[in-house]
Amino acid sequence: MKIGILQCDQVDTELLGQFGTYAEMYNKLLQKAKPDLSFTVYDVRHNEFPTHIHSADAYIITGSRYGVNDDLPWITALEDFVRHLHVAEKKAIGICFGHQLIAKALGGKVVKSPKGWGIGVATNKMVQHKSWMIPPLEDLSMTVSHQDQVVALPSDAEVLAASDFCPFYMLQIGNNLMTVQGHPEYSKNYIQALIEIRKHRLGKKLTEEGLKSLQQSCNDSVFAQWIVNFLSV
Repeated sequence: MKIGILQCDQVDTELLGQFGTYAEMYNKLLQKAKPDLSFTVYDVRHNEFPTHIHSADAYIITGSRYGVNDDLPWITALEDFVRHLHVAEKKAIGICFGHQLIAKALGGKVVKSPKGWGIGVATNKMVQHKSWMIPPLEDLSMTVSHQDQVVALPSDAEVLAASDFCPFYMLQIGNNLMTVQGHPEYSKNYIQALIEIRKHRLGKKLTEEGLKSLQQSCNDSVFAQWIVNFLSV
């Protein structure tokens, strides 16, 4: 299976040498679940898009420091691409910014949440169980780093996981789109480094809470298998 990574950001320069690129993070995550996957990276920030939606078997839209409501040409172009994917029933996964962008492109709404930052490890309740969720989980724990949230859904979206803090944490839209607010590709070491370089923005209390949350275990390997299962059905 050939995966097109629609890259919406890059790793901070001071972290790149230790943690690698986002594409390398996805490669490491997903090849544990399916070693024969191959990846092609499209840096959509520089208007690098697939020449055709069938240039890859499926797509992943990454996280980003940008917001989906930012008035940037590449974000508008990416929303158009998502709508083409959905009409063609092409499989795609949205991660964090990608989750929000897919929801917005298809009629949902995204805002900067009055609840503030989600940072560290977050646990959300699985509220629907799909056949591709093998192995099954009752709760999904994953690293998060976001201020924006989806607050209104596209008309055909189903909520798969939720919490009081993030009611629309994980979605399925039709049979071809699956999105999540968390970051299965982030290691705990990476999110710890990210918290530490952003502590001046987060403030002392939120920084301490985020770092403490890293004591929790994450379900990244299970979620990687879910991605592979979803793309294969």
